[in-house]
Amino acid sequence: MDFVSILKIAWRALARNKMRSILTMLGIIIGVGAVIAMVGLGQGAQQQVQQQIASMGTNLIFVGAGSMNRGGMHIGWGATKTLVYGDAVAITRECPSVAAAAPIDMTQKQIVFSGDNWYTTINGTEPQYFDVRSWPLAEGAPFSQADVESAANVAVIGETVRKNLFGAVDPLGQTIRIAQLPFKVVGVLVQKGQSAAMGNDQDDNIYIPITTLQKKINGNTWLRMIMVSAKTKEDSYAAQQQITSLLRDRHRIRAGTDDDFFVRNLADVAEVADQAGAVMTMLLASIAGVSLIVGGIGIMNIMLVSVTERTREIGIRMAIGATEEDVQSQFLIEAVVLSCMGGAIGILFGIGSALILTNVLNWRVSISIAAIVTAVVFSMAIGIFFGFYPARKAARLDPIEALRYE
Repeated sequence: MDFVSILKIAWRALARNKMRSILTMLGIIIGVGAVIAMVGLGQGAQQQVQQQIASMGTNLIFVGAGSMNRGGMHIGWGATKTLVYGDAVAITRECPSVAAAAPIDMTQKQIVFSGDNWYTTINGTEPQYFDVRSWPLAEGAPFSQADVESAANVAVIGETVRKNLFGAVDPLGQTIRIAQLPFKVVGVLVQKGQSAAMGNDQDDNIYIPITTLQKKINGNTWLRMIMVSAKTKEDSYAAQQQITSLLRDRHRIRAGTDDDFFVRNLADVAEVADQAGAVMTMLLASIAGVSLIVGGIGIMNIMLVSVTERTREIGIRMAIGATEEDVQSQFLIEAVVLSCMGGAIGILFGIGSALILTNVLNWRVSISIAAIVTAVVFSMAIGIFFGFYPARKAARLDPIEALRYE
């Protein structure tokens, strides 16, 4: 018997019990749909985290003031005062893998404009900071190196500051007061949102020349941080080692002694986040995959019932010349048709569920072609695996006993 004939017979057999066939497929539909939706949810979350990390900047490395041991007591990161402006200059000049470096000092102040005020972080830095962070301006322009050299009272603000301090007013050219000093707003940064690496609102910041902050507000001569951009992602690891060696030498740190600074590579953060996302995606897919197993067991159960109900039919087919292979193929194809139909409907169910999660709950979901193909192949494998035993049982029936079956 050719394959097409067997397929037609299997289709007619399933069509005779439409409700039972639909209920049998339901487990596969839910399983395939759940796998596609859950994998999409996991990959969407993974991509969102990676984009948030990427929004921090290109090939970014953080160099920060380290901890201090005072009288046997360890004081946390940022306690040392050994990181200075000269270190930022030396990193740019002496580390071959570094593209640019921006010194940073910071404080928090109440900002006043007209009758409104807002408490935020004031960052003192240099113009290359915006290149290191890959952070363009939505309006205006960044302050210049001349502003840094003259300690000018100019400021670039983030979107959160703009919304809370200016509302509908155009901030460009407006004067705000920081620590009782007037500052002219020269630029507004493009919105970046929350930082995945730090967990803070990147837009809730104001940036002014570092000389202005240190001479007129903080009175500091040291830095809290240096942001470094490596030439490429691959160079970031070499840059990390070069920076560490350079700063240990500049700070005269002896071998075996702890660093008075820390160097953190954002590529490491991205890699850890990527691994965590992959584990979460696999976990979600595994949980959803249980539904496929349950659906396969349902197919086996119904096929066993079908063999029992059609015992006499099997006997008649064998009596008129059907071989064991023909009978086995018939029932095996019925199981595969059930699982494939369930898989096809399950794809639509999974994509529909993903769209609902995206539109209703505002969750990011990434539908993967690989996940769809894997779910379909797995559903076919489920049909073959769980359909084989009932098909084999049908093929091994004694034709004489089968004809006598009532």
